[in-house]
Amino acid sequence: MARQVVADRDLGTFGLKVLFVHQNCPGQFKHLAPAMAAEGHEVLFIGQKNKPTPKGVQRLEYEPHRKVTPKIHPYLAGTEAAVLNGQAVARLGFGLRNKGFVPDVMIGNPGWGETLFLKDVWPDSPLIQLSEFYYNGTGSDVGFDPEFDTGPDAVLRSRARSSQHLLAIEAADLAYSPTEWQKAQFPKVYREKISVIHDGIDVDLIAPDAEARFPLPDGSELTRADEVLTYVSRNLEPYRGFHSFMRALPAILESRPQAQVVIVGGDEVSYGGRPKEGGTWRETLLAEVGPLPDRVHFTGRIPYRDYLSLLQVSSVHLYLTYPFVLSWSMLEAMATGAFVIGSATPPVEEVIHDGENGWLVDFFDREAIAARVVEGLARRGEMDDLRQAARETIVARYALGDCLAKQRALIEQAVTQF
Repeated sequence: MARQVVADRDLGTFGLKVLFVHQNCPGQFKHLAPAMAAEGHEVLFIGQKNKPTPKGVQRLEYEPHRKVTPKIHPYLAGTEAAVLNGQAVARLGFGLRNKGFVPDVMIGNPGWGETLFLKDVWPDSPLIQLSEFYYNGTGSDVGFDPEFDTGPDAVLRSRARSSQHLLAIEAADLAYSPTEWQKAQFPKVYREKISVIHDGIDVDLIAPDAEARFPLPDGSELTRADEVLTYVSRNLEPYRGFHSFMRALPAILESRPQAQVVIVGGDEVSYGGRPKEGGTWRETLLAEVGPLPDRVHFTGRIPYRDYLSLLQVSSVHLYLTYPFVLSWSMLEAMATGAFVIGSATPPVEEVIHDGENGWLVDFFDREAIAARVVEGLARRGEMDDLRQAARETIVARYALGDCLAKQRALIEQAVTQF
């Protein structure tokens, strides 16, 4: 039985009835859902338990009725989890339908299966899918990093893993993807359904601040006057190049004895697997590279305000990633006017043009990474043009207001055409 959580007001009877679905409410809809509610639409959000409720939104919680079957074929574990999630959402949906609720439009992220059966519950309601990523055996994350390549097994697993995404995009009436490269991962036959619309970066909030100060654990503060290398990831793991960064770090520290290094991220796993020897990737890489001086600061996860202050004081911000989903953090760093050195991997190359609005470097080349970072730190006073160009890129292509307008236009298209 779902538990209903009401925020700010009950569902009204005016405007559109908009249904959002994402297990991690609000996820990528943290701007769109409350914006629709603020415009007077009825906004219902279905997600998993103990998530925040966006302003003006009514939230419903679902829970699968059981866990994934023990010892199921490993290729199918994720698929069964998706079916269980989709089934739980469908059961909740049938209950809503029986009470007379029919959405004018449904919007969801299919990554965890929640959208699988929405069109079976409400066949006449248009479904918009956020097409974040499609798993391929070649050309993206699988097989990219030889150090962690599991061979043909990974290729076969990725095909099985894509099955839920095939079902989801087949059911969707319209879809959108944050970048051109992410859209291009989907089969050609479905790309006509997919528009390229980013979630949006709040460029009014996320902006340069010459007076910013970032507090360190020892009580001291970093400012723009300091030499600061920053690295940020939700979790410290190979998918976001943590191993390449850590292997380059000793040479950076040796060449730049005054540099402060701030590393933000948790010790869990968002993508890929844990180290074979156990423990965390931070522990594994620290054991490999040896002791680091106390000017290297592992902060774990930090409050958002402190995170923005860190980007604002950064001298060089290093962003590395497999060919995979583009992190908000890179775009947010650019929005603050940070000097970003990014990996020469798609979709990074879709945003950063080497020498124009940042620098690019080989993901695997620790010597090149170190050399590029050392040069960037040494020349940090010469990078104002690149910093300004980086922010201009985000304002021109990813500003929240523009992205919300495109998302609203897609909703209008769905409501009027389907």
